[in-house]
Amino acid sequence: MHIMTTEAPRRRRRDHSPELKRELVARSLVPGASVAAIALEGGINANLLFTWRRAHLEAMKGTAAAEPVLLLVEVQSTQAPTVASTLRSVATSAIEVELNGARLRVRGVPDEAALRCVLQALRALE
Repeated sequence: MHIMTTEAPRRRRRDHSPELKRELVARSLVPGASVAAIALEGGINANLLFTWRRAHLEAMKGTAAAEPVLLLVEVQSTQAPTVASTLRSVATSAIEVELNGARLRVRGVPDEAALRCVLQALRALE
């Protein structure tokens, strides 16, 4: 015969080693790492890993010994490409302009000044 008691059995909190915490936190801080997957592999809840990470990052804020982080940097020109550089990139193609029945076809790399002069003359025909 089984007699039920009103007391629920006490759940004991798991005590995770500092080494396990450090390893899981370090793995979770790698760019692109999935915290949920790392937590699952470590047998813990993802929320617990996020708590450990937060504590670790707070502790690292005041230390000067934080490791430098390399960031991917993409340098972009602030100047718009010039006509000459654009024309060099399309050297194997042709430019064709049709305006008021006149057709202008340029192949290869034209001289920028000459092309500008011809286009201005075509605009004047409008």
